[in-house]
Amino acid sequence: MDPVGETPTEPVDYAAISATYGALLGTLVLAARERGEEPVRPVEFLPLGVAAFALTKVVSREKIETWVRRPFVEEEDGGRPKGRRLRYAVGELLTCTRCLGAWSALGLTALRVTRPRESRVVTTALATSAVNDFLFAAFAWLCAVSTATDNAAEAPQSPAAATSSLRSARSG
Repeated sequence: MDPVGETPTEPVDYAAISATYGALLGTLVLAARERGEEPVRPVEFLPLGVAAFALTKVVSREKIETWVRRPFVEEEDGGRPKGRRLRYAVGELLTCTRCLGAWSALGLTALRVTRPRESRVVTTALATSAVNDFLFAAFAWLCAVSTATDNAAEAPQSPAAATSSLRSARSG
């Protein structure tokens, strides 16, 4: 991410985003306090974190959410923020997975505090989606390793290497 001095923004643009986040977080704290119970149990942190990962990935990267990013991000230009000032800063937020992850976590936690039953459904769906992504990535990696191993085994050898392999096979 570029320093503020190298973007078409002003510090006040980022302050507006931070103030909004702070106000929402404060509202969430008050809502949790009014409920009088532990808002999120420690055992829920991992599923909420995995769900926040999935939500962040969908919003910041997936084609299906292009409509959310389009006013703020040049999709054809490698996902660069567009416009200036607050519009540009929001574009940065929408393309920064760490930044957007904080907002995803806030939203999911707010849902958990205010609507626990519904939150469990949403969290389960998003966390399952993330596990699915990890499994497909692991499967693709294993396939690539297998293909690379197969290709290396089938690659033509130099005459000296072929002779050495033949000698090893005869003596072994």
